[in-house]
Amino acid sequence: MSNKAVSSRSIRRIQVAPQFSLPFGEEAKPGFRTKTAATRLTPDELSEIETAAEGAGQALSEWLRATALRTARQRPADPAELVLAEVWAVRYALLNFFHVGAQAASEGRQLMPDSILKIRDEADARKVQQARKLLDDFLAPQGMKRGWKQ
Repeated sequence: MSNKAVSSRSIRRIQVAPQFSLPFGEEAKPGFRTKTAATRLTPDELSEIETAAEGAGQALSEWLRATALRTARQRPADPAELVLAEVWAVRYALLNFFHVGAQAASEGRQLMPDSILKIRDEADARKVQQARKLLDDFLAPQGMKRGWKQ
């Protein structure tokens, strides 16, 4: 047999252990990432998210994970939570508008449009987190704390 020709009997098989294996019935320790989620992207979409990850100073996988988890954790779990979040945002905005407006009037100046936008943006940024806190505080005395990650 020539050196170039290799018979099937001369190929040595190497046993490869799986990257992650646990004895039957045992689960991974909390905090270890053992699952994957995949998606398909166009070249333009991939370029977009690579640019975003680079801009955030993160590896692509790290940025994707953080973005997906942040979005998943901010989504209201039920319609009641969504309504409470919006009510909280309206209450927050109105109280702050009145306060800033009264403060401006007492100092003889006008309320600036940028102040209104800043209050709106702050209300939007905090509404889901605050709704979850309100629900947790409400349910805590009844022993029904929902355990939201904030």
